Amino acid sequence: MLTISNRGLQMPPSPIRKLVPYAEAAKKRGTKVYHLNIGQPDIVTPEIALDAVRNSDFKVLEYSHSAGNESYRKKLVQYYHRVGIDVTPEQIIITTGGSEAILFGFMACMDPGDEVIIPEPFYANYNGFAIEAGVVVKPITSSIETGFSLPPIGDFEKAITAKTKAIVICNPNNPTGYLYSASEMEVLKQIIIKHDLFLFADEAYREFCYEGTHTSAMHLTGVDNHVVLMDTISKRYSACGGRIGAFVTKNKELINTVMKFAQARLSPPSFAQILGEAAIDLPEDYFDTTKAEYKKEGIPS
Repeated sequence: MLTISNRGLQMPPSPIRKLVPYAEAAKKRGTKVYHLNIGQPDIVTPEIALDAVRNSDFKVLEYSHSAGNESYRKKLVQYYHRVGIDVTPEQIIITTGGSEAILFGFMACMDPGDEVIIPEPFYANYNGFAIEAGVVVKPITSSIETGFSLPPIGDFEKAITAKTKAIVICNPNNPTGYLYSASEMEVLKQIIIKHDLFLFADEAYREFCYEGTHTSAMHLTGVDNHVVLMDTISKRYSACGGRIGAFVTKNKELINTVMKFAQARLSPPSFAQILGEAAIDLPEDYFDTTKAEYKKEGIPS
């Protein structure tokens, strides 16, 4: 008798995407639907980025380098330098969305049965990525009473076992919106040093800080081999469909390992790399405009 794998049976349907059939049915009935279940911006994708794709001129749509186009990685270095992150093109692997960066990190850093600690509420698909990689998520609760700030260090200590290999944070947080402070990031630094853990930092919403200053995990000193940055152009440039992300680390052994996964899937999307590269040349006030739009009150008619 044919059977489905345990991994396939354990894989949860997306709690975000499972609402889609209900929305589609409502639309067919003539009901206006606001898609609050999925993080799809309605900001127009920058024209400079779209034009770069429209005006691209090549005869063959070739594979790119498995790490991504060198020209794009060099431009990303410029972008990261502007936000205080000092990296080289060799420390960046372009991925098929931030999702692939997270999955590559899980697969490269953890064996089946290993554990990762994630403060909850957290992005629902972390669960799916963990199951794909055979990794066990150990959630620790952040409280609405504290505005979803970093849970106490004691909660981390209680959750850490011999199988714990990493901590994942999303900063600013999806779905809570909480921005981890420099002092909270230093707490995480002490934990990963003490217990010799990886720190995976999902910084998809880096630009969308409305109060306070963003502290990247890559701003932390003395933990270069521990820190992994997972990034994406999806929300930054309202380009979710491009499926372009980045895996960034100064850990040479880890980047070499992830490169093998990148080679196995051949290359990231070509047109979207062109789009992402062009978007880096947007004026510095671009994000002021988008943030102002998001801060407007009320729901559009």
